[in-house]
Amino acid sequence: MKKILIVEDEKLIADLLQKKLTDKGYYAFIANDGEKGLEEIKSKHPDLVLLDIILPRLNGFEILEAMRKDNEVKDIPVVIISNSGQPLEIDKARELGVKSWLVKTEFDPEEVIEKVEEQIGKGDEVNNKEQASP
Repeated sequence: MKKILIVEDEKLIADLLQKKLTDKGYYAFIANDGEKGLEEIKSKHPDLVLLDIILPRLNGFEILEAMRKDNEVKDIPVVIISNSGQPLEIDKARELGVKSWLVKTEFDPEEVIEKVEEQIGKGDEVNNKEQASP
């Protein structure tokens, strides 16, 4: 099962994303501050990280910089979910290897699923579709 780490300090958003991802067949887990997020990245090697920029203890850019210096985790795809969509921040994130950026106030949870699927493919959903009769 593909693992997705959600590094997000806003409980409502983190829980919403976790439920949506779990429903789509991913194993989604949450770190609610930057320090915990970096620990989880290094210990659990998720297939993808959904990362907020403004976080307690370590911000998203500090996490990205630490990931970039660590050969074991530097290639893990990261999608930023932030309140800011400033071009300067987006450019900095892209320089640090970020694959995609979503602005919290503008995204729909389905959009997050699309970004995740673009990076790591679909989750392990059980196929509930009935077989068509011949």
